Amino acid sequence: MWPDRRIIDLCRVKHPIVLAPMAGAMDVELAVAVAESGGLASLPFAMLDADQAGAQIAAFRRRTRGPLNVNFFCHTPPELNNAREARWCEVLKPYYQEFDIDPSAPVPTSMRMPFDAAFCEMVEATRPEVVSFHFGLPPEALFKRVKAIGAVTMSSATTVAEARWLEARGVDVIIAQGLEAGGHRGMFLSDDLAAQVGTFALVPQIVDAVEVPVIAAGAVSDARGIAAALMLGAAGVQIGSAYLHCPEAKISAPHRAALAAAQDGGTRVTNVMTGRPARGFINRVMRDLGPISDVAPEFPLAAGALAPLRSRVEAAGSGDFTPMWAGQAAALGRALPAGEVTRKLAADALALLAGR
Repeated sequence: MWPDRRIIDLCRVKHPIVLAPMAGAMDVELAVAVAESGGLASLPFAMLDADQAGAQIAAFRRRTRGPLNVNFFCHTPPELNNAREARWCEVLKPYYQEFDIDPSAPVPTSMRMPFDAAFCEMVEATRPEVVSFHFGLPPEALFKRVKAIGAVTMSSATTVAEARWLEARGVDVIIAQGLEAGGHRGMFLSDDLAAQVGTFALVPQIVDAVEVPVIAAGAVSDARGIAAALMLGAAGVQIGSAYLHCPEAKISAPHRAALAAAQDGGTRVTNVMTGRPARGFINRVMRDLGPISDVAPEFPLAAGALAPLRSRVEAAGSGDFTPMWAGQAAALGRALPAGEVTRKLAADALALLAGR
C-alpha cells in the first residue's frame, strides 16, 4: 500500500506516478502506455493549437479509459523587438554560413502557445480529469472556468513563495520542481536562477508551507528517488527523463544517443535554446554562447532562428542545435517499454518503503 493516497484518490490512478508532460518529446503513445500501467498520463499542449490538442485527447480516449492530465504553458507572449531579434540572428550568422544556410531568409516562427480562451473552450468540451499549468496560472477568469468543470488542477512551483501563491489561488496540487529537473524551469515569481532550490531541499519545505498535496519533480528516475520523495512528505512524483529512454518517446536520434551516454554532469540550465531557462544535455551552441546568454531573445523567440540550424545538422545525426531536455538523474533511466517502466518503478518503490 502506498503511504499517502491523496494523489491516487484525487486523480483516480493506481500509482502516484505522473508522466511529465514533455512538449516535443512525446505524444499519445507514451501517455497511453503510462495510463494502462497505473500511472497518471499526461499530454503536453504548449506546441499545439486548440484543435490539435482536442484531437490528441480524442486519440487518447479511443485507446484507454485511464485518467488524463493535460498541460499548458502560462507565459506572456513576447512583444517583437526587431533590434533584439536582429542581434540574435547576427550572433548565429557564422553558424548559418558554416552550414550554407541563407542568413537573410525569414526567421521561422517558434510556436509556444499559452493557455487562452480557445484552449479553455477545448478543455470544457473534452473534460480531462486533470489540468496542469507551467509558469504560473492563466488569467483568473479562465482558471475559474477550468475549476468549474471539476478538473483537478496542478501547477509547478520552484520556490516556497510560488507554492504559497498557487495554493492561495485555488490550485489543488503543487508540483515542486527542483533545480535538477529537465526541461523548462517553471519559475514565475522571480527570474533569479541563483535562488532556485534542489528537489530534496524544496519538497519538504513546500510540504510544510501548504495544505494541498505536493508532487516531487526533478532527479526522480528510479525507485529510490520515489521512496525518498515520499519520505520527505510528497504525495506523488512526476517523472520525465526516465520515460524519455522508452521506445514510445518521440525524440531525435541525437537526443536518444545523449540519453544512452548520460552522466551526472552532462546537463546545464540554459536559455539559448528557447529564451527561457531549461535543463538539457550540453551541445555546441550551449558551449559556444552560454549556457546563459543575455543576447537570447525572450521565450520562445530564440528557438525560431535556431530552427534551420537544427534541421540541417540533426539530419546528419548531430544535436548541436537541438534542445535535448533531460534532468540530472537521466542516467538512471532504462530503455524499456513505458508500461514496464511504470510497473517496475511502482513495485520497487513499494518494496523500499516496506523495508524489503
